[in-house]
Amino acid sequence: MRIGIPKENIFEEKRVALAPAGVDALIRAGHTVYFQSGAGEGSSLSDEDYTQTGATIVYSKEEVYHRSELVAKVSPLSDSETELLQENQILFSFLHLAVSTKSTIEKLLQKNVTAIGYELIENETGLPVLHSMSEIAGQLSIQIAERYLESYVNGGRGILLGGITGVAPAAVVILGAGVVGITAAQAALGRGAQVIVIDKDLNRLRKLDSTFKQRVTTVMANPYTISRGVKFADVLIGAVLIRGEKTPHLVSEEMVKKMKKGAVLIDVSIDQGGCIETSHVTTISDPIYVMHDVIHYCVPNMPALVSKTASYGLNNASLGYIMSIAENGLANALLEDHGLSKGVCTYQGYCSNEAISNVFNLEYRKLRIFSKN
Repeated sequence: MRIGIPKENIFEEKRVALAPAGVDALIRAGHTVYFQSGAGEGSSLSDEDYTQTGATIVYSKEEVYHRSELVAKVSPLSDSETELLQENQILFSFLHLAVSTKSTIEKLLQKNVTAIGYELIENETGLPVLHSMSEIAGQLSIQIAERYLESYVNGGRGILLGGITGVAPAAVVILGAGVVGITAAQAALGRGAQVIVIDKDLNRLRKLDSTFKQRVTTVMANPYTISRGVKFADVLIGAVLIRGEKTPHLVSEEMVKKMKKGAVLIDVSIDQGGCIETSHVTTISDPIYVMHDVIHYCVPNMPALVSKTASYGLNNASLGYIMSIAENGLANALLEDHGLSKGVCTYQGYCSNEAISNVFNLEYRKLRIFSKN
């Protein structure tokens, strides 16, 4: 199979879809990899790192798309990239179509592209590709919180996350006990913070209690407990995920108005629309704004801050799926792996994800695949 890796053109996206080790594995299996020159630079990976594996270096994004049967990338499609897609192409990427534009999904349908969203692929333990990025985002959220609690930040509270003897630590309130929430809780505990996790799933909260030996305060989510937790927080981390759907606003603007002056709000859910009413997308180079005396951090591609770690993590999680399609063909790979088929958003000209079809009022058809053997 001919596999293409384009350079990401989303502003400040430094990750690359496959590391040299992944490209090496594909080429050793007999496949061809077209790698756009400079695609790895943001992750400190040179063109030479890829040519040594046998990759073919090409010098334009157009050539990558025109020569490839399968395109592997990182960020959601830009308008210019949707124009480059080829008829019947396979696309692997973080898609987040529920918060995309209707024109993007219409172009996928018009060109019969099989679009597979990394964030929707499942296995027996959860969402394996998204998991690696969520681990990174969870850890980063605490590093970022520490930075913006400092006095030199405009409006910062000037407090140490872990406190000192005789001085209380910061209160970190986390909405959501998924991978981001658990990883953030672990990192915050390691810094000595007081940690409160709010979630509507009692089993998840029990798991947290067991994992952290009841050092984390767990709270059942409802409007009353969320409102109280938000008001108490020095740091509020929004870590809510509804698979394939736009995230609902669990924190209202009125709740934000009642937060402590200089509190830090990090909406990790912003790539799916955000779980806080006052959130709007920011960038790595201009990451914060202050509203109602609360510092808002709403960067949708946080893992790009540690692009090399993120690129290797993405490679490790996604390579098996790309290899399966390359070795067995698309239809057989989807038939053999029901979890992979869960990631398919568009297939043969129709929308195969019900949540996305509902958002854009498109015809939904359940995925039907037949073996090519």
